[in-house]
Amino acid sequence: MHLASWAEKQDNERVLCLLCPHACSIPQGEKGKCRVRVNRKGNLYSENYGKVTAVNVDPIEKKPLYHFYPGKNILSIGTFGCNLHCDFCQNWQIAHAVEQGKEITPEEVAEISKMYYVNQNSLGVAYTYSEPGMWYEFIKDTAPLIKEGNMKNVLVTNGFLNRRPFKELLVNIDALNIDVKGFADEFYKKIVKGKLKPVLENCYLAREMACHLEITTLIIPGLNDDEHEIRDLAKWLASIDPLIPLHLSRYYPNYKLQLEPTPLKTLERAWETAKEYLNYVYIGNAPELDKCHTYCSECNALLIERTFYNTRLRYGEGACPKCSKQVKGVID
Repeated sequence: MHLASWAEKQDNERVLCLLCPHACSIPQGEKGKCRVRVNRKGNLYSENYGKVTAVNVDPIEKKPLYHFYPGKNILSIGTFGCNLHCDFCQNWQIAHAVEQGKEITPEEVAEISKMYYVNQNSLGVAYTYSEPGMWYEFIKDTAPLIKEGNMKNVLVTNGFLNRRPFKELLVNIDALNIDVKGFADEFYKKIVKGKLKPVLENCYLAREMACHLEITTLIIPGLNDDEHEIRDLAKWLASIDPLIPLHLSRYYPNYKLQLEPTPLKTLERAWETAKEYLNYVYIGNAPELDKCHTYCSECNALLIERTFYNTRLRYGEGACPKCSKQVKGVID
C-alpha cells in the first residue's frame, strides 16, 4: 500500500478523503466508495498503487480520441477501482475487481512505453479501463517520467474529481476523453451514483489547462436519450468550443442494466441534434451508421477516413485538399 494524498485526519481515527466530491469520511479499517482508498490507523492509503490489471497497445481512436494524433497507437494501462457506480458499467470486470493486478513501478511503465514508442508507432501512455482518478498517486509519479521521454499522457476518465487534485494531475496530461454520462442531475444521482456539476467544471478546467479534450456520452434508451437533453449537452459543449469532438456511443446491456441496445434511429437523431451546434460529432459502437469519419467544417470534404480502427488521413500539411482551409481542431 502507498500513502494517499488529499486526506485529512479526523477524530476517532477517521480520515476525510478530499480526492473526489464524495468526500468520504472513512472509519478505521474501512474503504471509501472507490473501494481502493483505505484507512489504516488514521492514515489513508491507496491499495492499487503500482498494481496493473490490464496492459495493451491500442489505436488512439479506441480511447476514443479522434483528433489527437489520428492513426497512432498508445500503450493503455489500467488498475482496479472507480468512484462511480454506474448501473451500465462497460468495464465492471476491471473497475470492480478487488486487490488484483501485477506489480509495476512508474519507471517500468516509462521503459515499456519507450519501447513501444520506438517500435510500434506509440504516442505514450493512456490511463484507462477503470477510473484513472482512483490511481491518482501512481499517475502523478508516472506521468512526469513519460513527459521526460518526450511522450504523451492521456486520461480516459469520468472527470469526477475535486478541482484542486484534478488541476494538479493535469499539469502532465496532454489529452483527455471525459465521460459526460448524461446531462441531467437526476440521471447522475440515480444511475451513476454521482453528481454532474463537478464533471462539467472539470471539462472547463481541462481546456483552461490547454489539454486536448474530447467528450463521450453513452446513449441509453429511455434514460439519457431525450432530444432536449442531447441539445443541452451539445449547446453546453459548444459554449466551451464547438471544435471539441463529441462521441455518442451505442449502449449494449451490461452489468446491472439489461435494457435493449440503443436503437440506431435514436443514435441518428442524437447525432443530428448535436451537429446543429458542434463541428465534430461521431457515433461509436455502431459501424453500420458510418458516422466515424472526419469532414472539413468549411466544405465537407473527407479529411480522415476510419474503418473500424484503421485510420487514413486524406489531407496534407494541415490543409483541406478541396478548399485549402487549415484543418481545425485536430492535433496530428
